[in-house]
Amino acid sequence: MAALILVAEPQAASHSALTPSESALLAVMNEARAGNHVPPLHADTRLERAARAHSSAMLRSGSFSHGAVGPRIRRVGVKAPRVGENLAWGVGQMARARSIVRMWLASPAHRQNLLDPRFKLVGVGAIRGSFSGYSGALMITTDFAGS
Repeated sequence: MAALILVAEPQAASHSALTPSESALLAVMNEARAGNHVPPLHADTRLERAARAHSSAMLRSGSFSHGAVGPRIRRVGVKAPRVGENLAWGVGQMARARSIVRMWLASPAHRQNLLDPRFKLVGVGAIRGSFSGYSGALMITTDFAGS
């Protein structure tokens, strides 16, 4: 007699529903990490919520700044000892994932966050709206967490 046992694992925080823009960014970010021998980032729904909220807030206010990154990330329940953030915005070709990641890699501080092997989790918030006189701008926040 054969038995079939099914085990359901609770859905981990790393399972999320990324938009196509967010998925593209995460894929290109992980390509950059792989090319530098760094383990991939995993999407986290809590960080995603924080990143999307920050991108939306920047679009609403017409501002572009990090603000209080640590407290904002901790408010969504992330207790990691190390957190970081990269921001970007663009229109047209400059809003494409490869362009954004290329710009981050060219900036020492952004590159450090993107390629830091201590960061394991990420939330990507890519929201379209009007910004700085451009309609259809893509506002991007990436919130990182790790050890």
